[in-house]
Formats: sequence, structure tokens, C-alpha cells
Amino acid sequence: MTSRRMVSLVTGTLVVAVLLPILLSIWLARYQAEQRFYRELASYTQNINQLASVVIDESKAALNEINRIDSQTCEPSHLQAMRRVAFTYRFVQEVIFIKGSQALCSSLEQESHISPFPEPERVNNEGYRFWFTPSNDLGINHYMIAMSHHDHMVVLDPRSFIDVLPLATWSIDSAIIGLTRNRVIISSAPLSLAVWQHMHDHNLTRYEDAGIVYSMFRHTQTNFAVVVWASSHPMKAASNQQLMLWLPVGVLISLLAAALMLRLLKRLQSPRARLQDAIHSREFTVCYQPIMRLSDNKFVGAEALIRWPQADGSLLTPDIFIPLAEQSGLIREITRLVIEKVFSEMGSWLHQHPDYHVSINLAADDIADNALLALLTARCQHYQVSSRQIALEITERGFADPQRTAPIVEQFHRAGHPIYIDDFGTGYSSLSYLQNLAVDVLKIDKSFVDSLEYNTVAPHIIDMAKHLQLELVAEGIESARQAQWLCEHGVQYGQGWLYSKALRGNELQLWCENYPGSTVARTTR
Repeated sequence: MTSRRMVSLVTGTLVVAVLLPILLSIWLARYQAEQRFYRELASYTQNINQLASVVIDESKAALNEINRIDSQTCEPSHLQAMRRVAFTYRFVQEVIFIKGSQALCSSLEQESHISPFPEPERVNNEGYRFWFTPSNDLGINHYMIAMSHHDHMVVLDPRSFIDVLPLATWSIDSAIIGLTRNRVIISSAPLSLAVWQHMHDHNLTRYEDAGIVYSMFRHTQTNFAVVVWASSHPMKAASNQQLMLWLPVGVLISLLAAALMLRLLKRLQSPRARLQDAIHSREFTVCYQPIMRLSDNKFVGAEALIRWPQADGSLLTPDIFIPLAEQSGLIREITRLVIEKVFSEMGSWLHQHPDYHVSINLAADDIADNALLALLTARCQHYQVSSRQIALEITERGFADPQRTAPIVEQFHRAGHPIYIDDFGTGYSSLSYLQNLAVDVLKIDKSFVDSLEYNTVAPHIIDMAKHLQLELVAEGIESARQAQWLCEHGVQYGQGWLYSKALRGNELQLWCENYPGSTVARTTR
């Protein structure tokens, strides 16, 4: 991912990070209030359902008991038994003895004057019959629920089914509706028939209208429905209370997230931070460009070249990020990373081929790193690689202060590491500093190789190297004609696309095995 895309992503994430906690706190406050409201409404509905089951079960027990009485119709003992059942069972208001649809007597009257009962509104699988009727011996116009089995009937007050105290802090109302004729049997408060009809027609269990939340369940045994409803205003008030709790938390999280994202954005916008992150995550790779002996085209070694892979698949070359690393003081970490990778990728291979070498580029700051020589020595010993197989390439800028750098370069040289001067002729060129430094090889820059026939710099460098008895490596050879000219003028080694591009470690080893005239295949078998 490019830096611009990364910054855009982080900026978008910053906006989300600021807004999301606040929006989440608002949602959470409303969600908790709603959950509490619906939980208490559902709990109240469930309690009514459980109470209805208790009433029905008790009514069945009362009917079973009275049906076991063996006595003559409406005799004193029979009336006494019906009164005892009505008194014993809490929800039973009256026990009636019936024949067909006609009530003959009851626990209240020795002779019943109730009109014949119509067809029951429901008969369940167990043979129990149910009515919703205002008929009674007292002449009171009050709907009751009647339940019969065989020759007896128990009369129940519908309020028994909804006589539940709500545990909520707000008012909850309920109603019982007979499903056969769609009529309200009992209600704790007026119920909107339009709402009920809408829920019934659409088979809804929850519905909200005009700020009222309705909940309904159907009692299958008795063929009635229970509707429970409550105003949503307490829920909104509770939501506001919860918001007073959660909103400060959301704002605090937003501020923390904003601070964190701004810090991250600042780091992402900082090239130094990106480079440092890449070093710590070891994103860099090392490629190796073969170095050939020009006289016979034999492979002798390779230059280690660092690359920085990007998310889009491209590779940044050292000329882009090495100056930044030098300016920001990170070059030593990169050099150590290169050394570690060179030995881990090529150490065993170099041990098997003692005539080959790998050259590693050093910056000016690396020369002053007293621990660098110890690192090279330790790695050479670990992989059993001769120090002469690890050459060190130093640009001319590294010798800007020969008096300071000469003793340090001498230490590397005494340890057995060949010293190359990279890009010779493009920087601080002076015959005097070459005479005072322990240098083994000069590298002719590609810019001079590209124009061999049109300038006199390359011949001058070659003459200087011969005078100082230094070997030469020409960079950037792209044609056989260039290679021939350089060889004829005394340049011993060369590298460039004429032979190969820079390769990964395993690719280089495979290339060496297949390159014409190579001795690698023979020595590794």
C-alpha cells in the first residue's frame, strides 16, 4: 500500500474512531433501555401465561374431584360437595351441575335458573369445554369463563388470569380476548380494538402504535388471547438516563482513539517512521548481482544489494531510501540487517565454495561503528567462512576525512576483508588518499562504463589503479562490446545486465550451476 493510500486510510479510520464510540454509546443507551423494557414486558406476559396454566390446571382438578362424587342429582350431599369444591379451590367461583346444556343446580343455588348454555366456544383434546358467558344465577352482567367436563362445570373469574403484579417501574395493562367471537372478556384498561384486530389479522406477537408497545400470546387450551401493553415513554426516559451514563464514556474513548490515530497518522506521514518500522519488521530483502572475471567469463562473487519491497509489489532501490537512512541515523541498523541476511542466505554456500565472495556496502557511519567488525568476525566463524570472502564496499564519501577513517579501514583490512572503493571517480577523488588507505579494489561507476568511447575518465581510472596496483571492477556492463573494451584495457572484473540482473540468494546459486563454464555444478556434486 502506498504512503498516500495509507494516509487516506488512516484519516478515514480517524473519523470512524472519533464518531463510532459516540454513536455506539448512544446506541448502547437506547439498546439497554429497550432490552430492559421488553424484558419486563415479556416477563409480565410470561407470568400471565403461567398463571393461566395454573388456573386451568386447578379447574381440571376441581372438575375431576366433583365428578367422582356418587350422589343423586342436586341432593343435599351433592350440593354440599359442590360447595366444598368451590370453597377449596381458590380460582373457582362456582360449581354447576348440568345436563346437556341446561344448568340444574350449583354451589350457590339449589335450583339454577340460568338459561341453557350455547355451544361451547372450544372443546380441547381432553374433552374439556369452554365458554365465555355472562350467564349466572345472580343476574349480574359480568363475563365469566366456564369450563366443564362430563356433568359438572366450574365458573372462573377472568381477572384470575391477569391478576399479576408487574415488577416494572411503569404501568403495564392486560386484557383477555375470546378468539371465537373476537370479544374482550376482561381488560385492566381500554384496549384499542383496531390494534387488536391488526395484530390478530397479521398474526403478530409484538406491535407498536402511537407510543404504545403491545405483546400478545394465545392460550391454546382455552382459545383465548392475552394482550399486554405499556407506554414506551418510560423506555425513552430510561434511554436518556442510560445516555447520561454512556455518552461521557463514548466521548472519552473517542478522544483517546483520536489521540492514538493522530499519533499513528503522524508516524505514517513521517518517512523516518516508515523506514524504522520496515527495519523492525525486517521487510528488506537482499539481492545479489554476479561479479564475473572478464578474461574468461567465470563467476567469482556477487555484490549484496538491499531492496525494500512495497505493498504494490514494487521494490525501492537503495538510492531512494539509503540517503534517508543516513540522515535519520538508521543506516547502521540497515547495514546490520544486510549482514545478517547475507550470512543466513549465503553463509553455507560460501563455506562450500571458498573461492567465491560477497561484497557488502558500508556507509560513512558504518565505518565508525566499532561493533561492526566484531559482528563480521562472529558470523564468519559461525559459518566457517573466510574473512576474505566478505568484501566491504565503501563509497568515496566515506573517505572524506582520511585521517579519521584510515585507521578503522585498516582494522577491517587486517582482519582479512578486502576493501573496495565504490563508484570511484564520482566523489572525493584524490590520489593522495588512495595512497594512505588500505584499499584493494576500485569500482568503476556505470556512468563511465556507459560512455567508454566518449570520455577519458575510465582510462584515467584504469591507469591510476595500475599505478597503485589495485584491481578493478566495472559496474553496469550491458553489452559484449563494453566487456571486451574493459578487458582489453586491463579491467579484471565486471558486473551488469550482460551477465545477470540482481538475484535472490537461492536464484543466484541456481544461476551459478547453470551458467556456461561455471564450476559450481561440479564442485557441489
